[in-house]
Amino acid sequence: MKDIVTVRPSQLAELLQLAIQIREPVLVTGAPGVGKSDIVYQACAKAGAALTVVHPVVSDPTDFKGVLWPDKENGHCNWLLPIEVTTLLEARTLHVCFIDDLGQSLPAVQASFMRPLLPPRAFGGKALPDCVVFIAATNRRIDRAGVSGLLEPVKSRFGTIVNLEPHLCSLACSGHPDTFVDWWTSQGLPAEVLAFLRFKPDLFHDFHPTADLTNSPSPRMWAKVGKWLNAGLPRDLETPTIAGAVGVGAAAEFIAFLKVYRELPDPDEIIKAPNKALIPKEPSTLYAIAGALASRASPKTFPNILRYVERLREAGFAEFGVLIIRDSYRRDNAIGFTKAFMEMSSQSDYGKIMDGRGGEK
Repeated sequence: MKDIVTVRPSQLAELLQLAIQIREPVLVTGAPGVGKSDIVYQACAKAGAALTVVHPVVSDPTDFKGVLWPDKENGHCNWLLPIEVTTLLEARTLHVCFIDDLGQSLPAVQASFMRPLLPPRAFGGKALPDCVVFIAATNRRIDRAGVSGLLEPVKSRFGTIVNLEPHLCSLACSGHPDTFVDWWTSQGLPAEVLAFLRFKPDLFHDFHPTADLTNSPSPRMWAKVGKWLNAGLPRDLETPTIAGAVGVGAAAEFIAFLKVYRELPDPDEIIKAPNKALIPKEPSTLYAIAGALASRASPKTFPNILRYVERLREAGFAEFGVLIIRDSYRRDNAIGFTKAFMEMSSQSDYGKIMDGRGGEK
């Protein structure tokens, strides 16, 4: 889109943590399923902020503005406020109000946030404490997600509006934290899906809105594929279920990759005898092996895995060794304190890429 500057997930996470620190409202836009909400949740957790989530798309204006209630004794009316608003008004420590799917809400509901978003911030005539921060997210009109736009006075009340572009960090993006991979690993999702996405990064996010009842590849939907596989999805249900999650084309490519992954030399045998194990030539097989070895990494197995990594480097496939080292550390941080890891960091070529605890320099 013209006049739109995008940010990567790692950049958005950093921006939101700063926004929470300085109490500046931010509006995040992006296609469905790119991780907007998850990044907001992670930023709040890292900032140590409490979180209240509101969904104006299913709300009436009075759900946030409140309703007038007669006070007969004093001869006037008071605002009767909902529990979410009362929680914000009573906050005494850092607290984020996350307004999810703001663009899908009615104009009158959007307008109910005009006073809270701009000083002197208030709900129902009651001032909000300074510790409350607003973050909002919305899809875009081009996403065909029911967004007709935002009121200009509402847009202008945000400190900035940023568009999130999904980004699966590749080996070429040295220096940029791999937010999605970190999240994927923390959720215990299967290594074979991540290995496939590295092999076919164009299918990480290939969203195409359609009137048909089909899905497109997106970070959210690949996570659902991972959950299906972790749940023990029967083989005869893999094709229809995965196609229903990411579309027929992406599913066909993933099923083909999955066949390669399942026919790999036994990763446990590679760990037992790293000096004798086969070094494949095909990129799809190398991505699959990298994912399989990293999923088995522990302080006990890492020295032998590292020996296989060295053989990959000697064979001209150093980039796959880097993947194995990074993902091994992500799955078990204790690897960073092993003798093998520290010697590798200080002596080998990998030490120029990885720091002493597995992150990128």
